[in-house]
Amino acid sequence: MKVLVTGFDPFGGDTVNPAFEAVKRLPASIAGAEVAVLEIPTVFRKSIDAIMRRVDEWGADRVLMVGQAGGRFEMTVERIGINVDDARIPDNEGNQPVDEPIDPDGPAACFATIPVKAVVERIRKRGVPAKVSNTAGTFVCNHVLYGVLREIEKRGLSAKAGFIHVPYLPEQVVAKDSLPSMSAGTIASALEAAVEAIVLVERDAKLVGGAEH
Repeated sequence: MKVLVTGFDPFGGDTVNPAFEAVKRLPASIAGAEVAVLEIPTVFRKSIDAIMRRVDEWGADRVLMVGQAGGRFEMTVERIGINVDDARIPDNEGNQPVDEPIDPDGPAACFATIPVKAVVERIRKRGVPAKVSNTAGTFVCNHVLYGVLREIEKRGLSAKAGFIHVPYLPEQVVAKDSLPSMSAGTIASALEAAVEAIVLVERDAKLVGGAEH
């Protein structure tokens, strides 16, 4: 099995992105699967294109996308991507779509096809806080989650895909009052556990992962 793990470049004025800082620490083999990592641009459309180009070239069986969610305490495994771009800030090339569909012909949402709750469970067993998230936002993270799932479906590929949001790194919150952070090493360990679940688990775990709001 081949697992492609992606992380974004820095955006929004930051000089580092915890997503790729952690992703690039992953070993080349996890649970018997071959692992490749890819840094992708925080740019609408180009991010999807970069991932799908690598999927096509390498023949990835699984795609795990990773992005920064400043302010979140845990590793948050996304359940769903929605068909809208509504950017609070511009991307790294100045694009700022507002209320625009990612795919005008696509469904309102696409569910992640990795075992979301099993990933949460495996990360927690590593001693790292994690939970299911039911919103991936409306910026480039949601854009790639929905977009890659949609491209896989349209092309008739057997690959499965999902997304994990990660907290800030400690150095990012030095000048930000009362915001949570997590070290790159801890995030990388959690991502390794996530890949293990993606490779080994056929049927998702039956765990409480809902939210009231």
